[in-house]
Amino acid sequence: MTVNTTVNRVLLALAGLVLFVLGGSVLAIGLGAPAPSWWLHDGRNDVLLDDAERTRWRDEGWWWPVVIAGLAVVVLLCLWWLVSVLRRRRMSEILVPTGDGEGAALRGRALEHALAEEADRQDGVADARVLLTGRRGTPRSRVVLLLEPHVDPGTALDTFTAGPLTHARDAAALPALPSEVRLRAVKHRPERVT
Repeated sequence: MTVNTTVNRVLLALAGLVLFVLGGSVLAIGLGAPAPSWWLHDGRNDVLLDDAERTRWRDEGWWWPVVIAGLAVVVLLCLWWLVSVLRRRRMSEILVPTGDGEGAALRGRALEHALAEEADRQDGVADARVLLTGRRGTPRSRVVLLLEPHVDPGTALDTFTAGPLTHARDAAALPALPSEVRLRAVKHRPERVT
C-alpha cells in the first residue's frame, strides 16, 4: 500500500468518525436523549451556536489571526489531499511511433500485464508486479519481483533486464524504458538441517 493510499484512508476514517460521532450525538439529543454533562448544549431546543457563543472572542486580539491561520491550514491540507487523489500515477497509454509521422496508442495496463506475465515465467520468480509511470512518450517502469529463496538476485535481475524488459521496450518501439526494480524474497518457513 502506498503512502498516499494510507494517508487517504486514515484521513477519510478520521473525518468519518468525527462526523459520525458529532452527527449521531446531535441527532440523539435532538430526539430527546439526555445530554451528557460535558456536552456543549443543554437540550433538545438549544441551538448549536447562540449569539453569545458566536461573539464570545470577537473582540480579543488573538482570535481572528488564530481563526484565519487554522482555516488556512485546513484549506491547504484539503488542497494537498485533493491534488494527491486526483493526480494519476498510472499511465493510461503509451505513444508508439509507427514510422509514418503518426503514432499509435498502446494501453499502459496492457504493457504492464505483458511485462509482469513474462517476468512471472522467469525461473525463480514467484510473482511480479509492474507499474508504468511518466509521460506518454517517455514511460518509466517500477517493478517488484518476488524471488524464490534459491534464486541469486543478481542473476534474476540480469535475466529480467535482458528478457522481459528488453522485449517490452522493443514491442513498444521505445528508445529507452528506465526501470526501478525491487527484489524481494518470498517468505518461507525455515528449513531443518540434519
